[in-house]
Order: sequence, then C-alpha cells, then structure tokens
Amino acid sequence: MKIWVDADACPKIIKDILFRVAERTGVPVTLVANQYFFVPQTLNVSFIQVEPGFNSADDKIVELCAEGDIVITADIPLADGVVKKGAFALTPRGEFYDRTNIGQVLAMRNLMTDLRSNPMQEGSGGGPAPLTQKDREVFANRLDKFMARRR
Repeated sequence: MKIWVDADACPKIIKDILFRVAERTGVPVTLVANQYFFVPQTLNVSFIQVEPGFNSADDKIVELCAEGDIVITADIPLADGVVKKGAFALTPRGEFYDRTNIGQVLAMRNLMTDLRSNPMQEGSGGGPAPLTQKDREVFANRLDKFMARRR
C-alpha cells in the first residue's frame, strides 16, 4: 500500500500528518504536484514534480496509483479516477471515497457545477471553509482506521 498526495491543494497541516504517518508506519507517502514542495528527508516520503498543466498532477497520480493505495485529494474527478483503478480516496476533511459512493459524489459535484454555471444563479460559492481542528482529527482518525484495516 502507498499513500499518494495531490499536493498542489493539500493543506500543510495534512501533509505534516502524512509525514508523521510515513515515519511511524513505514508506508510510503508520495506528493505529486506541478510546483516544488519541501518534503522531509525521511526514507518513506518522496516527491514527484510534473510539468505545469491542467490536471497534470492528477493524471500522474491516476497513472501511478495501484489497487489498494489511498490518494489524499479534495478533487472529486481525481478521486473517481483512482477509485476506478481499485484505489481509495480521502479528502483533507476526512471524507472517504470508494466504489460504493464515488458515483453519487461525482454526480452531485457535476450537478453543483452545472448550477453554479447557470447565469440565473446568484452569488458564488467562495471556495471551501478553512480546515478546522475537528476536520484534522476526522482526517487523522479515518486514515488510521483505513490503514489498520489494510494491514
């Protein structure tokens, strides 16, 4: 099992949790991004920098992940791609995606995208709220449970 991280949009606090997980468990963690990110000089943490471009990091993660791996991402189309390969996805807020729920989540995302693009729709989403302490705890707990089941 490996942990892949969509690093361009992953909050630093979540990366720090993942670095500690790699150190504690020995499970490899690989950050993938189109810009450079610092990673600690530990045996189980690595970084892949991809060419700039729309979805280039996502495409690389889908290419490299394997069945049973887990991908840390808030990108639902990326989550769909990795789940189709037999991997799992976990958002920085602790939402877990697998074959049982990704279809519904992707359909809802597409519906919301369509609604936001409607010129009659007022206001904008404004982006996600900042990560809270509770979000971090939920993420860490769900990751720990996942890893315990996979070992």
